[in-house]
Amino acid sequence: MKLITLTPAAVLLGLLLALPQPLPAQDRPAAPPGTNAPGTNTPGGGRRGGGFRGAPITPEEQAELAKLADLPAYPAGAGDGDYSAGPMYAPAPELTPRDSVPKGKVVRFTMDPNESKFYPPRGLRGTATNRAVTVYIPSQYVPGTPAPFIVTHDAMGSRNNQLATILDNLIADHKLPVMIAVMVNHGGGDGGGSERGLEYDTMSGKYAEFIEAEVLPRVAKDYNVTFTKDPAGRATMGGSSGGSVALSMAWYHPEWYHRVLTYSGTYVNQQTPMNPETPHGAWEYHEHLIPATPAKPLRIWLQVGERDNGAGASAAGYHNWVIANQRMAAVLKAKGYHYQLVYCKNAGHVDGKAVAQTLPQALLWLWEGYPVK
Repeated sequence: MKLITLTPAAVLLGLLLALPQPLPAQDRPAAPPGTNAPGTNTPGGGRRGGGFRGAPITPEEQAELAKLADLPAYPAGAGDGDYSAGPMYAPAPELTPRDSVPKGKVVRFTMDPNESKFYPPRGLRGTATNRAVTVYIPSQYVPGTPAPFIVTHDAMGSRNNQLATILDNLIADHKLPVMIAVMVNHGGGDGGGSERGLEYDTMSGKYAEFIEAEVLPRVAKDYNVTFTKDPAGRATMGGSSGGSVALSMAWYHPEWYHRVLTYSGTYVNQQTPMNPETPHGAWEYHEHLIPATPAKPLRIWLQVGERDNGAGASAAGYHNWVIANQRMAAVLKAKGYHYQLVYCKNAGHVDGKAVAQTLPQALLWLWEGYPVK
């Protein structure tokens, strides 16, 4: 038998080829209901939780993040502060439809980008031919009554009527107000150079203005509903970049929105296109904007996973979701905001199991103080 001598370079190449390779976006497991796929940055794929840009996380940063594992468990009725959940998860009971509960109406329609003054087709990567919108109207709603409502991004909560079921149950239990949900999909693509990136990662109030001028009037007209003008009765919700735009809607237009709920919020530098006024994108929220601005009348709920995007990255690259959300909580606390941070052990990016366990409780905290009939 002839022996073959391998060079060190060949041995290294063989080891690298033997390592598991990331799945292409189309081959990844399907996302759990109402969420993005665990370990991805938004629908359509993205960076995995262990990946990072730039230098790896430093020992000092690792030591700081290690403290999150010691946060108290997230109990029912928790007040402001920092909490943890997991590592084992179970869907909250409010996700199960109950026969005794009145069911709201769920309707769906599409919007033609060619008719939009805010986001007409620009030929950006992944641009969709239409924008899907799902609307939930509770059975208890009385037409003509100004209703509180929540706007979700990436149509979060629309899959399998997840959010509708939660609202059916909590409204029937008189724990949430009789509220409408408007679940709006993005304009297509993901990341820099995409329509979704333009809409969600831009640091401005433009997306809130789009919702106010084009989406809400369409829903009001077509489905005979009236939306409250009271910002305390208006909420935004999203995951990943949908989370950062949820905050941007309220930050740039606090006269419209006071309540914000985000899963794995992209408070990192994903901005597209570049804005010299906020050179680090949504990282600027915890780096400069919140610390340097008088507190706004916002109530903000945050979640991040232990294995979230960029978990192995140094803060120097402005691309670690765990560090970003931890720092968000710290600056919100320092400025006296009403906030909660839930750190989910054994959870990835916008992780479905974490969403299914925590979303009903998060909604209860988010709407605390608003009248419930």
